[in-house]
Formats: sequence, C-alpha cells, structure tokens
Amino acid sequence: MDEVRKEENRIGVAAVIVEDPGSVREVNEVLHNFSSLIVGRLGIPYRERGVSVISVVLDGVPDQISALTGKLGKIKSVTVKAVMSKK
Repeated sequence: MDEVRKEENRIGVAAVIVEDPGSVREVNEVLHNFSSLIVGRLGIPYRERGVSVISVVLDGVPDQISALTGKLGKIKSVTVKAVMSKK
C-alpha cells in the first residue's frame, strides 16, 4: 500500500506591490479569502511613488501559499513575489 505523504506547513513571506489604487479592493478580497494562512500583514502607502506595498507573513502548505500568490499575481497592476522556509 502506498503511503500518503502529508505536506507540512511552511512559513512564507509575500511582497505585494499594487501600482493601481483601483486594484486594492480585489487584493484585499483575495487576502480575505486566504485569511486562515495569514499570520500578519503590513501595508505601506508609498504616496510619492503612487503605489502601495504590502508584506504578508504566511503559515501554510506550499500549495496554499502558491495559490494565494498566483491569484494575487493575476490582478491587474499587481506584482507579487514570495519566499518560503525550507522546512
């Protein structure tokens, strides 16, 4: 019988740059939908550059973290990059 390997949670950090204020509502909606993964969040409006920068600390399995960043990356005028712990 094959053994099912349970994926373990990892700590992750997602850096999100929102270049269009019109996209903020959609970003917040996605973050709300993944709120069970979010440990903390820091948002900084960088008014001089006309962007918002959001840092999100996450705790979840890699597939969940990838799903979150994938959905954010599909939003117009949003750039996202994430890193995860090795274990």
